[in-house]
Amino acid sequence: MKLCVIRLTEMSCDQTLREHGYRLTPQRMLVVEVIHSSDKHISAEEIYERVHAQFPHINISTIYRTLELLDELGLVTKTDLGEGCVRYHPAEKGHHHHLVCRKCGKIIDLDELALAPLKDALLYDYGFKADLRHLAIFGQCVDCQK
Repeated sequence: MKLCVIRLTEMSCDQTLREHGYRLTPQRMLVVEVIHSSDKHISAEEIYERVHAQFPHINISTIYRTLELLDELGLVTKTDLGEGCVRYHPAEKGHHHHLVCRKCGKIIDLDELALAPLKDALLYDYGFKADLRHLAIFGQCVDCQK
């Protein structure tokens, strides 16, 4: 069942790339496949390691250019989870946020609806339309507060 879901989302990326006139190169499509098959947010370096196993001559700059393109097309979201690198997630898997414990590193998923009041307040009080699609909020988890 999981393979069907992955294939469907990969096809959406394929379609979007084609609609915007981009070629579906084997390297580009392997980057898409790696992102969609990952069960967690994945870094460019982790993507490079997986793609490099199949395309030993690929350059990391190809990975970064592909990720930049996927981000521009709205196919991935990127988040800094406090590790010193940006991590990527398929946009089709939904918007969510993260609570990141600075002490133990625990990451707790936070539903998008939890930030709706903040988004409304920013618009009402400041006239600012916030793009809160995917972000990390840093602090301390309940276990580390003890």
